[in-house]
Amino acid sequence: MQPALIGEIDKTTDGFQDPAFVLNRIVPVHRWVPWIAGYSQAFASDAIGKFTRGPGHVVLDPFAGVGTTLIEADRVGHQAVGFEINPYAAFVATVKLNAHCLNTGVLRDAICRLRQYGEHSETTGILPEFKPPAGFKSRSPFFSPMVLQKVLLVLDFIELEGRAHEDIANVIRLAFGATMVGYSNYSYEPSLSRKVSAGKREVTDFPVIEGLCAKLQEIAEDADWYRENRAGGTRRDGVVYRASFLEDYRAMEQQSVDLIVTSPPYMNNYHYNRNTRPHLYWLGFCDSPKDLKLLEHQNFGTYWQTARDLETVELDSAIKSKEIHDTVAAIREQNPDKGVYGGNGWANYATAYLNDCVRFLQGVRWVLRNNGTALIVLGNSILQGVPVPTDRFMAAIASDCGLDVREISTPRETRVGNSIVDSGARTRQSRESVQLYESVIEVRQPG
Repeated sequence: MQPALIGEIDKTTDGFQDPAFVLNRIVPVHRWVPWIAGYSQAFASDAIGKFTRGPGHVVLDPFAGVGTTLIEADRVGHQAVGFEINPYAAFVATVKLNAHCLNTGVLRDAICRLRQYGEHSETTGILPEFKPPAGFKSRSPFFSPMVLQKVLLVLDFIELEGRAHEDIANVIRLAFGATMVGYSNYSYEPSLSRKVSAGKREVTDFPVIEGLCAKLQEIAEDADWYRENRAGGTRRDGVVYRASFLEDYRAMEQQSVDLIVTSPPYMNNYHYNRNTRPHLYWLGFCDSPKDLKLLEHQNFGTYWQTARDLETVELDSAIKSKEIHDTVAAIREQNPDKGVYGGNGWANYATAYLNDCVRFLQGVRWVLRNNGTALIVLGNSILQGVPVPTDRFMAAIASDCGLDVREISTPRETRVGNSIVDSGARTRQSRESVQLYESVIEVRQPG
């Protein structure tokens, strides 16, 4: 299909379950860890069921997040493969994929030991040995003094537990990561910020160990459920590569993947890595800001803060669509008097994002088998008041990269949560006239 016809692709609300990740809050295994991005278990399950026949296929998620696609693929008997640059998310996805191997009897014993450890610490006044991560800084104390004492004791317990049962210690780390923001002085609004800035009270005290034990009980129940409901077979266990798909897709065997179900970061300047900064520091995945800087440069499409100071970022020569070129030019012309806050900085950001779309789709072309399918969940955006239909743009670039574009469907015609809704990147007029939505782009490797 020629790029000029991209606007004529059928857009339908039929065919897929609602991809909203919030639906995962009540689904076994998926509910273990809250996540600000991604899609629902129902969507992933539905997509995998529609595009595979029987078990034994290779299902890939190049932006695995906390493993929604991987869990659903593994559960029904497929080989699940993921790429994820965020160490915390990759850790969570890996622990979840190993749920069927978890000895829940040992885990329940550890829960009892954790309760006893907490009671003993409270009665004896024992001081924790674990120290807060030296490189972690926040505008106000992340944990209040009483909560901090309990958190450090939990981290002491995790270290002790890891000497005997590393897999159990990792489950407790996951549970701590899943709950820690809840008893901190910060919250997601949707970006991580101080509770007081959102009109909420700081957390003076909280029963940290009791809350952690409740989460661990939930995990034990879900692990039993997962083991009982996981399809058999001789496939290898799922794997998550802590690496960038854009940089490392050639490490995979060419044409080895049957189905891709994924959702790249949206063109919304949402700082996925920075919003897991507490988890990365407190769980030992990073030690200093330079570690986060590396993740920022690996992030799909970079960030406006990274691209804004550059003079002019040019679109990749592989991008042929006139609509894409015209849209970027329109963004660049907006608000020249605002310097880096004007259109040129945002056009650079959009260009960097679209160039990474090229790299991503070249990777898709490399790994998909003949007639293999990729389902890409993506939301549209608005930059400097200019509508950016990223679903159509992704489809156009897919065509430029030699993939067949089959359909664009729109299971979510209305969405919220765009991190630039209230910034200068969107005008009041555009907020009123352009609706944010979420689409699924279906592309296929030519046979």
